[in-house]
Amino acid sequence: MRKRYIGLGLLLIAGFSFFSFRTYDREDTKSELLLKLIVQSLNTNHYDPYEINDDFSQRVFDLYLERLDYNKRFFTQSDVREMEAYRKRIDNQVLSSEYEFFDLSVELLDKRLDLVKGFYKELLVEPFDFTVDEEIQLDQDEREWAKNESELRERWRQLLKFQVLSRLSDKMDIQEGLEEADEEDEEGEEEEKDLTFEEMEEKAREKVMESYVEWERRLEQMDKTDRRASYFNAIANTYDPHSSYFPPKDKENFDIQMSGKLEGIGASLQEKNGYIKVVRIVPGSPSYLQGELEEDDLILKVAQGSEEPVDVVDMRLDDAVQLIRGKKGTEVRLTVKKVSGDVKVIPIIRDVVQLEEVYAKSALIKTDDVKGNIGYIRLPKFYADFRDPKGRRCAPDVAAEIEELKEENVSGIVLDLRNNGGGSLADVVEMAGLFIEKGPIVQIKSRYGMPQLLFDRDSKVQWDGPLVVLVNSSSASASEILAAAIQDYKRGIIAGTPTFGKGTVQRFYKLDNFIKGGDDLKPLGDIKLTTQKFYRVNGGATQLKGVTPDVILPDAYTYIDRGERLQDYAMQWDEITPATYNGWGLDMGMYGKIRRNSRERVKGHEVFGKVEENAQRLKRQRDLKVRSLNLETYRKNERKFREEAKQYDNIQTPIEGTVITNLPADLQKIGQDTVLQKLNDDWFKRLEKDIYIDEAVSILSDLQAK
Repeated sequence: MRKRYIGLGLLLIAGFSFFSFRTYDREDTKSELLLKLIVQSLNTNHYDPYEINDDFSQRVFDLYLERLDYNKRFFTQSDVREMEAYRKRIDNQVLSSEYEFFDLSVELLDKRLDLVKGFYKELLVEPFDFTVDEEIQLDQDEREWAKNESELRERWRQLLKFQVLSRLSDKMDIQEGLEEADEEDEEGEEEEKDLTFEEMEEKAREKVMESYVEWERRLEQMDKTDRRASYFNAIANTYDPHSSYFPPKDKENFDIQMSGKLEGIGASLQEKNGYIKVVRIVPGSPSYLQGELEEDDLILKVAQGSEEPVDVVDMRLDDAVQLIRGKKGTEVRLTVKKVSGDVKVIPIIRDVVQLEEVYAKSALIKTDDVKGNIGYIRLPKFYADFRDPKGRRCAPDVAAEIEELKEENVSGIVLDLRNNGGGSLADVVEMAGLFIEKGPIVQIKSRYGMPQLLFDRDSKVQWDGPLVVLVNSSSASASEILAAAIQDYKRGIIAGTPTFGKGTVQRFYKLDNFIKGGDDLKPLGDIKLTTQKFYRVNGGATQLKGVTPDVILPDAYTYIDRGERLQDYAMQWDEITPATYNGWGLDMGMYGKIRRNSRERVKGHEVFGKVEENAQRLKRQRDLKVRSLNLETYRKNERKFREEAKQYDNIQTPIEGTVITNLPADLQKIGQDTVLQKLNDDWFKRLEKDIYIDEAVSILSDLQAK
């Protein structure tokens, strides 16, 4: 059972102001300060802190070791024994801001990394013998730590052999016409036909070697900050899975994802073989409007206006991104290598870039079975610009989408929260209020005091017609708050699969704010802490259990365990006193009718039947922990897997009688822009084949007939 730890809490504000900054080593001083700040923040502000004792120490040890070497490919038993000496001493090190255990772990890992680099360079030189009957264990939980370096080398031999075997088998399938070459095989290579077995095997080894050379290069780019962050997060994650340390760059990226907005050029980048490659140009962005930067361009140098350019070849991606991003109105000059081989300098004026894929968008659905139009709203996340009070937020955006749909006289609305991982708590409360008159939406409980009710106090109802909310196992946090409120108020039907089960609220704390002075050590980054749990208005938590839909639909992950309950040190489910609220009015008889009708439709639906079969296949395949390293046996099994999988390729086809159209306002935005037109067409093609949306529309039809 957890023990409360209060002792350090009183030091959080008072103690930090008087932190004595040492002058001898900036990095050591920063490391010491960060550990103090993180631990004191956790124990002062976390919802349910732990006493820092031997139990805490063992939890940190186990989690950190697992993350250092999840597949048990680096450490030997002697390494683990050496680190085991600190199993019950990490608490003392944390309290005194010492890093002996961390430094030892880095030293041992570096030693083993140097060793295994030699393994792959040696073992990939000569062909493997694929006629031998042997197997590889792929489940890390079934493996012990290697007894010695010899056993570790054997583990790597099997791993490399398996990876070469997989690539070799793919090449043989391509040559035999059983499979098409993927993008990686096609890229930069001439068409491979009529190769001998020996040539294919050699090429497979070369590809595996290339992947490890790239892996080694990325390892060399890791610095002390990266490794230190991993250690800090092992400490934070023993409190719960969602409390974590964010170095400054990570926090910036988080804010961009949450707001859907950044200042820069609007190009998605990827690091590959030492080069920064352009993989996507954001429509409407400065890069898009300037017109010269293209997908597959390689960025060689970055200059700030007329300043001297900085070479970014072999630079870490996040460091290169920092050079390319910048304030609105400033110029960046990119030296790029085109696919043709030409090198040119491209000047781009930075601006605010809107990541439209983050934002709510809607469409009109018309089917043969339902009179009039059905409104569809897709909400990828509960976004909000926490840096700008006037910035874009999802609740007003969804309200605007509803108004546009109402102008088209829709008879029902499908709100799609599938794969929505959550976001802004304030926005989910406001959004739930769009569908009810007023009342409590969610209960929030902090570490101390009574639960607090968050209300919709606006009596205006933006949409009072039939409503279906789609969810799945990746719908989490704010999505679960909204789904639970709609369900508890009996305001609409929740359809899909049980949700993720994240029932906690996090808050960011900027660590710079807790110290006076020490400007040369800043920025220190942020810590994200779980400070509250939320509860449905009926009193139950969504934590671990999630939201069980009113109508459960099969999906590909039906038989694969997922969700918060699988996370290390997840907080437990509980319940509190229900709030007082007035339901909307859907009676239990109506729910029963809707469930029965849906079950009958799904039961007789060919595609849903295929989804169910495929879910069972995926479960069987996931349960395979051992694979053969014999080429003949491996290919026989692969052919079997491929034949099974083929039955479920492209099982979703355009649904007969369903037409998807844009709202007039969206058509105006798209205009004659061919890129936006293609993105819109691709989205519609997905919607027209989506059996879950089709079933949601059928449920709306049942609601209309009540």
